[in-house]
Parts: sequence; structure tokens; C-alpha cells
Amino acid sequence: MTTATYDDWLHRAKNLAPHTAHLIDGADEFGGGGTFSVVSPRDGQVLAEVADAGAAEVDAAVAAARRAFDHGPWPRLAPAERGRILIRLADLLEQHRSELALTVSLEMGKPITDAHDIELRAVINTFRWYGQLADKLTDESPHTAADALALVTREPAGVVGAVVPWNFPLTLAGWKIAPALAAGCTVVLKPSENSPLSALLLGRLALEAGLPAGALNVIAGDGPVTGRALGLHPDVDVLAFTGSTAVGRHFLRYAADSNLKRVWLELGGKSPNIVLPDAPDLEKAAATAAWGIFFNQGEMCTAPSRLLVHSSIAEEVTEAVVARARALRVGDPLDPTTEMGALVGQDHLDRVLGHVHAAVDDGARLRTGGARTLTETGGVYLQPTVFDQVDPAGRLAREEIFGPVLSVLTFDDLDEAVALANTTEYGLAAGLWTSDLSTAHRVSRALKAGTVWVNCYEEGDLTVPFGGMKQSGNGRDKSAHALEKYTEVKTTWIQL
Repeated sequence: MTTATYDDWLHRAKNLAPHTAHLIDGADEFGGGGTFSVVSPRDGQVLAEVADAGAAEVDAAVAAARRAFDHGPWPRLAPAERGRILIRLADLLEQHRSELALTVSLEMGKPITDAHDIELRAVINTFRWYGQLADKLTDESPHTAADALALVTREPAGVVGAVVPWNFPLTLAGWKIAPALAAGCTVVLKPSENSPLSALLLGRLALEAGLPAGALNVIAGDGPVTGRALGLHPDVDVLAFTGSTAVGRHFLRYAADSNLKRVWLELGGKSPNIVLPDAPDLEKAAATAAWGIFFNQGEMCTAPSRLLVHSSIAEEVTEAVVARARALRVGDPLDPTTEMGALVGQDHLDRVLGHVHAAVDDGARLRTGGARTLTETGGVYLQPTVFDQVDPAGRLAREEIFGPVLSVLTFDDLDEAVALANTTEYGLAAGLWTSDLSTAHRVSRALKAGTVWVNCYEEGDLTVPFGGMKQSGNGRDKSAHALEKYTEVKTTWIQL
């Protein structure tokens, strides 16, 4: 846990000197694409002017990854040696933990305690876990006829383009690039234009850990230019993306219009959190519901943004959630006591407030919040917001808001609850609170979601896969299953 004080973090922020150049083929590269401003949502101040990748820079990064894959040492290293380098990278991330956490907090508004204790813990564990896994994978030799030998081998898929969002800029980058590198692929990472600084530092630490030049390239830029060029590039073999469903559709089109590269998508969510009257602890259920929607400013694809409560306990649970929302400490992300920081930017705040105003117009009841706060800071802050009396067919109950806005809906029986839970186009995650083991199993199977949490939320570790169903995407991050995205299965039949 972080022991630094508010004054410590403020002092470190004044002395932060982030990397601002692309990392291409092991070297800093500004290119000719100009620069763009990275603005901190905590106070509206410019953190840095960062190199902006156009088509030429994308070409250079992909060419470096292609050379590193086709001719370089990384895919040809013994898996155990690749693993040792990934573990060294995990150690370096630990050594630079405070700098990385500060960078994340400044560029996207996450509370420094969460950045240091949660985000950095996650990315460090990710690289260490895949480093330890790298030499544990085995090929197959199926039993065949006596005069033949069959081999089934997994080979690295090639050059991976990884495009990740700003809400967990290091964790989600780690979820893509750690298994890709462990498999022997080379990578071009494009972070969000809102949060490139932490990714650019990650790339330099990977070089320091011993990753050869070109094995990991990091380029900064926006989606319509940089992301599009990466998605269309014919030398990218696999594209791994986390972000909105709308942008995910673009990457599928890019693949169709180029080389039919494999595209793996982890997309949006409108996750239901069902509370039954027999929940083992209603107070805990309410506290977890509040934590789940307000953690990370609600900027999470898995956020339990729909609280589905049995009508007999609805007011009790809603009151408890509202009380926690009102007590939540919203403040400067660099203050270790802050519980909810700044939204990522003004445009995003405007979108979230648009949903809030539309919900009021649609007849939902605003129980608390719903307004901008701390305007004197120059930052981008929103009050924790709770609505009830929400129309299940309305926008508030169906569209992803990606902010600290909770919709409370009620139901009278279990079938209605499941139907409500499954009614959106998304299928990323869900929660269920019950004391009945049979109900837990039956409802978990009935929910169309890639992850179902029972009597908890956002729990798990790297041994379990993560990903969605329906329009929440395909494929899985985390666990050994993630390696399936970055490998090709080859059959070799030898006639004896």
C-alpha cells in the first residue's frame, strides 16, 4: 500500500518528466506526425506534448515488429528465457511503481491510492504470471496408427496490434501484451490518446528488462488515424482491442478490408447486479453495489450499472446505496484519501451529463448526485449519481454510460430478474446475491455474461479468463486461455 502523503505526491507531480516520443525498434522516434496535448483531468493543465503517430509512424512500428518476428531473437528464444525477461519486467514495474501510478493518476484521473495499490498491482502480477507460465505450455502428440506420428504444436501468431483504452491504461495493456510476448509474438501497442504517458514508460522498462528492439513498440495517437492505420495494416496478424462496441465494429471492418487478420474484442457492458431477498448480507450487497459503480469513477466496462433489486427490499437497498454515494469523498486524485477522482476529460463529462439529463427527461427519479462538482479546481468531476424508477426499456437502463451513474430497477420474481438482466445487447459481466446454492447455479447459467460474480463483485485473479458475450466481444483475456488469441495451431503428420 502507498505510504506517501498528499504533499509527497504533489511534489513528485511537479518533477514528473514523462517520455513523449514513440518507441519504435528500440529507439525514441518523434516522426513527422506532429504532437498532441495530454491534459490532466484533475486540473485541466497540459501534462505533456506527445508525438502523434500518422501512417508513416505506424508503418515504421509494424515494420520493426515484423523484422523482430521474422528475423529477430524473441520468437526463437527458449520459452523459459522469454519468461525470465517478462519477470524482470515485472520487477522493474515494481521498482517504478510510484512513478507509474502517478502518471496514471495524472493522465486519466484515477485516485492515486487506486492507481498505486490496485492498477499497478494488477499489471505487475500480469507480467509475472505470464512470465512464469511461458515454459509451462506443452504440445500434443495424439495417438494415431502405428505407422504414423502426429504432432499438434502451438506457434506464435506473428505481429500483434494491441489497442487499449484509458480507464485502466496499464492493466489492460498488460492483459494484451504479456500473453502475446509470452507466446513469442511481437507487439505494436497503441494506448489511448488520453493516457499514452504510462504506456510509453512501460515500453522503456521492457527494453531495460531485456526485451529485444522491435519486440514491443509503443506509438501514440488517436483512433481515427493511428488506430485505423494499425487495423488496416497488412503486416499485422492479430488485432487485440479493448474499448467501445462502436469502435470494435470498425476494427472488424478494417480486418475485412485488409488481410482478414484475427480481431479479438473486449467491448462495452451494461452489467446487471441482482439482489434477491435471501441475499446473505443486504448491507454488504448495497456497499458492494455502490463500490462497483463508483470505483474508477464508474469508468469500467464491467461496472454494475444496473442494480436489479427485488421489490420487497428495493427501498432498503436503494437507501443504503444512496447513503454511501453521498458519503463518498470526491476530490483531487493525488490526495490519498480521495475515493473518487476526476473523469477522463471534458468531452466525456459532457456525454455522461447528457445521459443524466436525458434520464430526468425520460421520467427516472434522481435520488442523489447528477451534477458537476469541484469546478473551482479546473478539473472534471461529477457527483456520484443514483436513479430509481428507471424504465427498463429506456436509454438509462440500456446504454453504456461509462460514468458514476447507477440505475435501480425492481422485479417481483426470479424469471423477471433474469429477463431484465439479459435484455441489453451486452453480455460482459453480472452479479447475483443469494443464499440459495441451487439459485446461484441456475441463475448463473441463465445469465448471458462472460463473468458472473455470486455474493461479490469484481473478484478474481489471473487464473480465470475474462471476456464477453453478445456485443461485449469475443475471446478471453487473463488465464492460459488468453494465449489462444496469440498462437496458431499447426498439425504435422509424419508417415513412418
